[in-house]
Amino acid sequence: MEGKAPIYARVTVNSNRCEISVKRRILVSSWNNGKGVAKGKCPEITAINSYLEQIRSQLAGHYQDLVSSRKKVTAEAIKNRFIGFDESGKTLMELIDFHNIRMDENLKWGTQKNYFTTKKYVGLFLKKKFKKSDIYLSDLNYKFISDFEYFLRKYKPEDQHRAMGNNTVMKHIERLRKMVNMAVRMEWIAKDPFLLFKAKFIKKERDFLSKDELEAIEQKDFGIERLQMVKNIFVFSCYTGLAYIDVMRLKPDNIRKGIDGMNWIYTQREKTLNPVRVPILKKAQEIIENYKNHPRSKVKGTIFPNFSNQKLNSYLKEIAELCGINKNLTFHIARHTFATTVTLTNGVPIESVSKMLGHSNLRTTQIYAKVVEKKISDDMSQLQQKLNSENIELQRKTRKIN
Repeated sequence: MEGKAPIYARVTVNSNRCEISVKRRILVSSWNNGKGVAKGKCPEITAINSYLEQIRSQLAGHYQDLVSSRKKVTAEAIKNRFIGFDESGKTLMELIDFHNIRMDENLKWGTQKNYFTTKKYVGLFLKKKFKKSDIYLSDLNYKFISDFEYFLRKYKPEDQHRAMGNNTVMKHIERLRKMVNMAVRMEWIAKDPFLLFKAKFIKKERDFLSKDELEAIEQKDFGIERLQMVKNIFVFSCYTGLAYIDVMRLKPDNIRKGIDGMNWIYTQREKTLNPVRVPILKKAQEIIENYKNHPRSKVKGTIFPNFSNQKLNSYLKEIAELCGINKNLTFHIARHTFATTVTLTNGVPIESVSKMLGHSNLRTTQIYAKVVEKKISDDMSQLQQKLNSENIELQRKTRKIN
């Protein structure tokens, strides 16, 4: 095929354009770029030009169909009809599969598997509600969404797991909404069934360790090596703010001298790819020194021995119990503890905390600021009680003198 190039049809509507491969190739020297046809009169050239004329006729027909059916005319809509992605025949499960394949390179595995779980529940709902495994996108409406929400709230798992909470239900609805939005953008569905639906998330307080609770864990010497190791990795996160996956991925190359001559962590969040720059506090540096030569670290080329998130959280439950901490201790609480107890409570500006956490905007960090405001409120209440006591004592002494 040397010297030959592929032929593409370009569709342009209101300055927006897209290209379609017509599955033919031609010598560059035999192509009339100005007229968009092949040059020459040999049988091969005549056949190509005849084929291209058929393509033009089909595209024009799809354009007229969209106009006559009063649908939005876009270059993408014409292309979709040409290649067979006509919205009238697309189904919900086809949409979900299309989304999951398309998003495979853009979403992290942790997020991808959530979409697979949502697909599972959509499938269960279709069987229960409609006695079928799929429905057309054109059948989606507000009632479908409302019924799906009701199904999720009432669903009782057979594996003894807890029933879904409100926010878990809303997460499944939101994931379905994102996929349906894709169908709307691709013009596979005429009307957005989510137009009048409003997700109702319940705001939860971010759990974190108080100064006393953090000290209790730090000072506890566990006789079991695995608990001691998990404790140290958890405390490291409390003093750096790194999430689980970012701690597990941390390599010696991520530790560099910062602008102040001290060691800093230079990395990026696995979840968002946002850059993270964190000066390493003394306690965190000591933990790095303890594990940088650990055999399990050397095998992986990481600073810390690797644990699964599930195992870490399981061991943290033991640590919480042994330290007398009455909280559902998970690894993510370390990140919250860094944001509140370690930094904001000690006067580190919220802008600096936001940068170190790798947040995309300040509003995300302000959730922690509200927690700190509550702490300030509690401290001031205690101060007021102390001042009241001192005032009562002063009045008592004054009466005694008089």
